[in-house]
Amino acid sequence: MNHTKEKIDNTIILIGMMGAGKTTIGKSLANYLNKTFIDSDQEIQKRTGVSIPVIFEIEGEIGFRKRETDMLKELIKIDNIVLATGGGIILNEENCKSLKKKGTIIYLRATVNDLLHRTRHDKNRPLLQTTDPQTKFIDLFNQRDPIYCEVAHIVVESGNLSVHQMVKYLTQELDKFTLRKINLNKNTLTD
Repeated sequence: MNHTKEKIDNTIILIGMMGAGKTTIGKSLANYLNKTFIDSDQEIQKRTGVSIPVIFEIEGEIGFRKRETDMLKELIKIDNIVLATGGGIILNEENCKSLKKKGTIIYLRATVNDLLHRTRHDKNRPLLQTTDPQTKFIDLFNQRDPIYCEVAHIVVESGNLSVHQMVKYLTQELDKFTLRKINLNKNTLTD
């Protein structure tokens, strides 16, 4: 299938667990598709002037989730972006509805072992600052994976491909998804 960048939906949203590669892959995908890359967690940190662990420490997870929802309301007004979201964005049903209205949602899925390996030295993950990060990851994955799968238009395993290979693969999947939407719209118009 020939890839046509102009056919790719205006906004692409990456969801998934922490460590799934949303930021790394998102930057490369945005660059390849000539879109602006935005990371919602980084935007929260820029606006508050503090790290996410500090927000968690001061406001708790509930306070952070409110900030996350408020930030999403702003970011979805921006067109032609690749948006990397925080891992817990899908815990709020309104966020899920907003994301679905805005663009094509891709769930970067990874195994718990891959996620643990990628985040093992990252102190910027407040939910993993526990004596048993593996059990925490398993709990988070079991809670969130069904929601990610339900919300996403496209689900891809992010484990074994390089960033370059993943961008190529995602572009192919986006092409297929866009083509299905176009055909569905044509069929709806002719019925």
